[in-house]
Amino acid sequence: MTDTQSAPARLGWRLALLGFSQLLIALDYNIVYVALPEIGADLGFTAQSLQWVISAYAVGYGGLLLLGGRMVDRLGARRVWFAAIVVYGLSSLAAGFANTPGLLIVARAVQGAGGALLFPATLTLIFIGFPEGPKRNRALAVWGAIGGGGLAAGSILGGLFTDWWGWESVLFVNVPLTAIALLVGTKLLPQDAPAQKGLRDFDVPGALLATVGSSLVVFGLASGPDAGWTSVQSLGSEVLGLVLLIAFVLTESRSRSPLMPLRLLRTRTLSVTMAVAFLFMATLSTGYYVLTTYLQPVLGYSPIKAGLAFLPLCIFSMAAGQLTAPLLNKYGLKIVFTGTLVVNGAGVAATALGMSAGGSYWALMPGILLWGFGGGVGFTVVFAAAGMGINPMEQGVASSMASTSMQIGGAVGLAALVAVANHGIDYDAQPGPTPVDLVDGLQLAGVIAGVVVAVGALFTLFFLKKNPTPPEAPQDGTEADLLAAKGTPTAG
Repeated sequence: MTDTQSAPARLGWRLALLGFSQLLIALDYNIVYVALPEIGADLGFTAQSLQWVISAYAVGYGGLLLLGGRMVDRLGARRVWFAAIVVYGLSSLAAGFANTPGLLIVARAVQGAGGALLFPATLTLIFIGFPEGPKRNRALAVWGAIGGGGLAAGSILGGLFTDWWGWESVLFVNVPLTAIALLVGTKLLPQDAPAQKGLRDFDVPGALLATVGSSLVVFGLASGPDAGWTSVQSLGSEVLGLVLLIAFVLTESRSRSPLMPLRLLRTRTLSVTMAVAFLFMATLSTGYYVLTTYLQPVLGYSPIKAGLAFLPLCIFSMAAGQLTAPLLNKYGLKIVFTGTLVVNGAGVAATALGMSAGGSYWALMPGILLWGFGGGVGFTVVFAAAGMGINPMEQGVASSMASTSMQIGGAVGLAALVAVANHGIDYDAQPGPTPVDLVDGLQLAGVIAGVVVAVGALFTLFFLKKNPTPPEAPQDGTEADLLAAKGTPTAG
């Protein structure tokens, strides 16, 4: 009997481990938000450069995701998963000991590189273990609920840890978590086939162009007068970054083994999903920044109180993630995707509009609930959509393409909208910006973020089919059948 047939409990534990892997990624991205004020004061970040604590992770993650997807396809998901967990643990340890802005940014970028390996490995292990349809939708719902809830839970844990043990603890916490994952993974994850070796299979030039290009775009958006940059220098960085990204596309069109096979973009569902994922994460990143900045510098919340203020968002996000599978099965991809983007955008905008100097947290609650529901469903739908119509042998690179768009969108959106929020505010003036000044900027950034993700609903409404055509390769076999097709032995 196959592993799938004889050990459903084992598959359940394996899914729990893969969900835990996604929790690590979500926590690493989000756990530092509430700690940002203390990090900035302790290490000497400026108001504009502080967002690099978030963006460095996103750029390292998004810039190397395509390489991570290729490594999964060539080396095997299990091998890459273990390597990623080790990178996570070591980089988290280094980040916790960082005593300068530069060291922390570098460590966060390496954490992002770990995410670039861990994410496609985790998602590929789910796709090869569950056939397309209701079973995979249920598995993705569990995985997505953990990931979406992890984004919100990161803020809660970040507040608790920062208040109790200092900002360093939000980074050190990954060390024991990765050790547990390594131990459990040796027992639960299926063995890989022999690795397909060869440096040319990894498209190193493509990886460098994607990473450096996206980094320069974000760096240009994030840099300004407080970093000693003129507007011409910032624009020059953005233009050079765009040129390198264009060169990346040209390189991929000619490469024998591209990181991003351009032919996959002919799959309409994947191409639309990539565009929408960019807008979705830009909104999500900005929303967390706006809410954190409002709760602490404006309302004067302590880190622990600010973290607990994210609890309703966490609960609604996780609950909504569990509804994704039945919603997709009943209404189809197009309706669910479009609806969740509208709800998410409306929630972020409503949260921002509920802010006022000396205002009440409870005035934000209607927007937070909409935001949590839309975000919880949307996070899962993005990756369910990315895998539809894609051959099982290319699930790693397809999921990486969608997540690359998401992470680069998060970094670009955060950099651009933090600049909007800080525009016209003189942080060097004494006694400093007033709560009214801060709220005006945060509201504008939040409303723009909400509008941006709502625009993504137009893409899904007009360009997605209700039920995309399944791939030609068989998708209704067991995990063992799919692994056998790839030449991969199953775990006993």
